Amino acid sequence: MEHEFTKTIKSILEKNFPKSSETIFSKSELLQYINLKTKSANKGSKSRGSFANLYAIYVLVEDYIAKGFHKSGNYKTYEGAVFSDLFTRQRELPFGQKLQNHALNHRMNEEFKKFFPSCEFIPILRDPKTNRYWFNQNLLRVSVGKKKHDLSHSVIQVIDAYVQAKRSAFDRFIKFCEEAEKIRQEELVKFISDLLEPTVDARIFEIVSYSIIKYHYHNQKLYWGFDPEELQEENLKLYKTGRTNANDGGIDFVMKPLGRFFQVTETVDVKKYFLDIDKIEKYPITFVVKSSDSTDIIRQKIKEQAERQYSIKAIVTRYMSCIEEIINIPELLAKFRSAIDEGYLNDILAEIIRQSKVEFNYDEDDYDVSEYENGKEGEET
Repeated sequence: MEHEFTKTIKSILEKNFPKSSETIFSKSELLQYINLKTKSANKGSKSRGSFANLYAIYVLVEDYIAKGFHKSGNYKTYEGAVFSDLFTRQRELPFGQKLQNHALNHRMNEEFKKFFPSCEFIPILRDPKTNRYWFNQNLLRVSVGKKKHDLSHSVIQVIDAYVQAKRSAFDRFIKFCEEAEKIRQEELVKFISDLLEPTVDARIFEIVSYSIIKYHYHNQKLYWGFDPEELQEENLKLYKTGRTNANDGGIDFVMKPLGRFFQVTETVDVKKYFLDIDKIEKYPITFVVKSSDSTDIIRQKIKEQAERQYSIKAIVTRYMSCIEEIINIPELLAKFRSAIDEGYLNDILAEIIRQSKVEFNYDEDDYDVSEYENGKEGEET
């Protein structure tokens, strides 16, 4: 598979291994895997980034280089990298602040095996007793003729280049959002509407969904109280409860004072829906779904999967009753138009900019992508 970023990968290999770059690229399952994981690099900010599995590779290969094993060759006797060090390091990297441990523990290996079932090597090696980790050296070395080429520096350089491309894309996205305040209303409406396409990055979809829903309900009032003679008047207010797409087990949005829960998802997998329902003790929940299918079709798909999974009708009915509402892309667009009619177009854009800056650490200057570019040549032994 070749895509736009493949040129960057090949360029790095050609610089490091001028006589063998094409052969190395074709023979290395690891480089082929990284090539598959970096196809979104040049598709802009709205395409989904892939960091978890790449960073699992990155931190282990970085440790491999730091300890000098790309030169010494005695990796077999290494006691292994400490999990807490690897975990802390991947969260220091751009876009890595909310990564979990799944990629290091099993997901990267599982996906690699899915793509390369005939490969005899598992990328990440782990000792569960000591919680120590290694990267399989067999995947970091490729033989071409009588020479063995170490790929460790090239792997780091390729992932650095991918991160830089994605960071630049997000920087351009935020800058474009800021400049969008100056364009005509019709163009601004189209710009925001396009951010709800099914192919957009999950984080951007969640940010835009939040901004629209927040201002859709912003002017709606609720009267409540403990005494009928002394009711309080309060506008509905939507709160974001954490980072987007964080896989942190939380609920995405909460509405006060109703106590209404919202969860954003891009799947119609019944296991995901019922897991979200279970973790809040079957409290009613509204799902915001990145799909253009009608809400009836989405609900029917969930129900059909549930009926296949559970043989007891009462269980299916109980879970389905917890789905308070399904908000699909057409519903979001309708809420967007309603909010525009209320005069909240610029507020929605401002919220998108504000949340994007938080999500992509735009205001933070504690790291720079260039810090992770070591510029070292690949080793030939």
